[in-house]
Amino acid sequence: MKTIDWYIIKKYLGTFIFTLGIFMAISVVFDVSEHLDNFLSKNAPLSDIIFKYYAGFVPFYMMMLSPLINFLAVIFFTAKMANQTEIVPILTSKASFYRFLRPYIVSASVIFSVSILANIFIIPFTNKLKVDFESAYFFIGDDPTKSEVHIQLDKNTFVFLQSYDPQVHVGYQFMLEKFDSTELKMRLTAPSIQYDTLKSRWKIISPSIRYVNGMKEKFISNGPAIDTVLDMRPIDFEVHDNVNSNVYGGMSLDVLNTLIEKEKTRGTGALIDMQFEKYRRFIEPLSSFVLCLIGVAISSRKVRGGVGLPLGIGIFICFVYIVVNRFALVFAVKGGFPPYFAVLIPNAIFGILGWVLILKAPK
Repeated sequence: MKTIDWYIIKKYLGTFIFTLGIFMAISVVFDVSEHLDNFLSKNAPLSDIIFKYYAGFVPFYMMMLSPLINFLAVIFFTAKMANQTEIVPILTSKASFYRFLRPYIVSASVIFSVSILANIFIIPFTNKLKVDFESAYFFIGDDPTKSEVHIQLDKNTFVFLQSYDPQVHVGYQFMLEKFDSTELKMRLTAPSIQYDTLKSRWKIISPSIRYVNGMKEKFISNGPAIDTVLDMRPIDFEVHDNVNSNVYGGMSLDVLNTLIEKEKTRGTGALIDMQFEKYRRFIEPLSSFVLCLIGVAISSRKVRGGVGLPLGIGIFICFVYIVVNRFALVFAVKGGFPPYFAVLIPNAIFGILGWVLILKAPK
């Protein structure tokens, strides 16, 4: 690493950190003004607001904004270098354009490493703090529960629940069926079922059970309540939109992998959301390299007007990237794309654009 490499790295990371800090400070100020009434009306303790809500809010939005801040930071300081004629001497001193890219790639690698480690180890923990705070104090909107949910617990056991009330942990119109191959062996119905959060057990209230053995049947009506362990949780009956909710984002990778394997059997409709969240943690940090290359390519040429034109182009590309990135989940859910492919779409499209721009950049 030469002196000029360290010069570019310091410029790159310094601009990135400073800009990200400014954006986060503005975001926190706007969020406080928006949710101040919620904090006061729910009597949320100041310690919970700071160490739960904003301890989750700040890391989450830092990771969400970091690709775009990274992009704008590269454009800003590179265009400024080009405007001050700092890049021309570098390229005329027998250093190739690709050698000029080395400190950019090193800096992008630092951002990539921090992002992927944060996505795997830090963000799930901080997201859970934020989700727990939101559930306890505010953000209660429309009915968050699913209706008429069918779940397959294992190869031979199927469950149906007409509705679920998350406030009292009670489900209504419950039915459990056990099969031997295609032959029904037992059907249990109950007007309600309650989840014990302390014991992690279900209480089936006033169950009626029909046992089937060939042509013989045995029926028990309105029997005593049954305490039992079932391989299902209240979260299975709640609606979670991965775009607007961090429920799956608040799960560790091990927990998420376990739920994905269970969901493949259960079929509650949440599999795509879970897989999308899993792949997103590993693939989205690649945008550090993709947007860095695009930023260097469009801002390394000296143009009239200084940094204004490259920055304007960069903001437009940021807008397009956000649109494509937000539609990635829609591609998976509505378009039938595999979740890993849907997550890869933004980086693949802009990666190709970056490569073309690098080839056409002045050298």
